[in-house]
Amino acid sequence: MKVVLTGAGSGGHITPLLAVAESLKKVDPKAKLDFIGQIGDHFTNEVSKSKHIKNTYSVRAGKFRRYHGEGWKQFLDLKTLYLNIRDFFFVLIGFWQSRKLLKTIKPDVIFIKGGFVGVPIGLAAASLKIPFITHDSDSVPGLANRIIARWAAWHAVALPKEMYASPSNKTVSTGIPLRSEFKPVTNKDKAAFRKKAGVPDNAQLIFIIGGGLGSDVINKAATESLPHLLAEFPNLHAVIVTGKNNFDEVQAKFKSNLSSQLNKRVKIFDFTSNVYVYTGASDLVVTRAGATNLAEFSVQGKACIIVPSPFLTGGHQLKNASFYQKQKAAIILDNEALEEDPLRLARQVSELLQNPQQLVQLSMNISKLARVGGADKIANLIFETAKK
Repeated sequence: MKVVLTGAGSGGHITPLLAVAESLKKVDPKAKLDFIGQIGDHFTNEVSKSKHIKNTYSVRAGKFRRYHGEGWKQFLDLKTLYLNIRDFFFVLIGFWQSRKLLKTIKPDVIFIKGGFVGVPIGLAAASLKIPFITHDSDSVPGLANRIIARWAAWHAVALPKEMYASPSNKTVSTGIPLRSEFKPVTNKDKAAFRKKAGVPDNAQLIFIIGGGLGSDVINKAATESLPHLLAEFPNLHAVIVTGKNNFDEVQAKFKSNLSSQLNKRVKIFDFTSNVYVYTGASDLVVTRAGATNLAEFSVQGKACIIVPSPFLTGGHQLKNASFYQKQKAAIILDNEALEEDPLRLARQVSELLQNPQQLVQLSMNISKLARVGGADKIANLIFETAKK
């Protein structure tokens, strides 16, 4: 069986894709798995490290820029208009690049996780009559998947299929595919993760992540809040994943704002493929409201402070956060309020660390939302589609 997997633009597209690759190899150890990413996307490098992926390729793709809550006037902005027109031609170039690649690879089926690279690949697959399967993690399908939806063999979705507009007979609810490393964390697991992360057993640990590209709001809140928190809690340690765009700035601020002694209790990364280690070791996680991250932290049973981005298409992070809040499974901090007052994070973290029972309750509640087996369900769907 030959399978092409594709996705780009965020860790929320790539980590589930790698989970599917792992499951495909369990279903068929002889399966040949190739990956097609987007030219210029750094996540392609992470995929190339996977032992399950044989070859990685890249094609041109374009993004249609539109921002939730900003209205139609955004399309009159000359820079936005120029970039959208330019990227339309990138899609055309990517379409022909994808056709050439697919003719060479000759896959039995294609799995499209999301991101705009899925548009040229999906259109090329349709023109070559190669079946493809899309997957959406959020309640609002991404625009790229919506564009190619009419030609998809199947739409795999994270939530009950009745919530989606795609044809019921072509839609299957699979949950979100998660890497096998994400599983319920026992006390023994937590101790092992702490040893691997270099964090003392008796420490309190907070893990802060703002997404693959980073979040200016979360990073600023972290740099302003942690000096207060580290001084207030002598056993507190912190791990921060800044994203590729913010690492140098955040690192410089900590060096200037913290003493060398306090800096020893902070680890800073631009990106790590070992998120599960640091979250597994943590007492509290601060995160955006991406569906994949929330699914991963739910399985691990991690108390979370969620800062949903209000700018993403369809407001899907706001909807994700609202769902968790209604289940009393997380604390929500408003993005705009945090931007105006970054020390809101310090106050909220302090309150939780002083109330261990609330942390335990949040952990129990978020664990109830965990769904496992998504990667295996999608792998089986790919396998069955390839046999037809």
